[in-house]
Amino acid sequence: MTRVTALLALAVVLVGCGGKTQSAGGDTTTAGPPLATATSVGTTGCQAVAAPKPKPDGGQKVPTTALDPAKTYAVTIETNCGTFTITLDQKQSPHATAAFVSLAKSGFFANTTFHRIVPGFVIQGGDPTGTGTGGPGFVTEDPPRPTARYTTGVVAMAKTGAEPPGTAGSQFFVVTANDAGLPPDYAVLGTVTKGLPVVMRIGALGNAQEQPTQPVVISRTTVAEA
Repeated sequence: MTRVTALLALAVVLVGCGGKTQSAGGDTTTAGPPLATATSVGTTGCQAVAAPKPKPDGGQKVPTTALDPAKTYAVTIETNCGTFTITLDQKQSPHATAAFVSLAKSGFFANTTFHRIVPGFVIQGGDPTGTGTGGPGFVTEDPPRPTARYTTGVVAMAKTGAEPPGTAGSQFFVVTANDAGLPPDYAVLGTVTKGLPVVMRIGALGNAQEQPTQPVVISRTTVAEA
């Protein structure tokens, strides 16, 4: 079994419906509650925080408003390990990007974790339950281009192996490998255009079971339009 095949078999992510697992290989400013019990920055470069309590699964409605094709949308994600920004690719994935912006503006991602970290491969978040089986309660579909590649800094949406290519809920992954070697099955959300060192810092905090070695918590998401 190749490394990529093994990782695909182990990768667990939920699309929006809840109760299913997916594989990643998967605001106008809206402030969430402050990170719990933050202490000093440790040797990892991250603030030590307690893992947040699980949030309810599902309950979100499919966005009905499309993004403005004349604008560029960027989502900044603040964590206890630093901040990074994703510039969205709405041409490739108009439905997934519109849903991501809606969820980010609503505070859906605040006080959720990067529940799956595979060093040298991906970091994965967006599950309100923190279990790898949660989502917003809906799915979208944006079939990826046949030429889609998942290289360092590319952000894509996770799905189950049984779902059609490009299916997406709320769980997303950021590639930390030079090339994750994944097939073009995952809706491309965008690319990290600022704060890639933060992503790589988070990417080092995984163990052999693909679990974080310390909580990595999203405190706030901010959507900018230009």
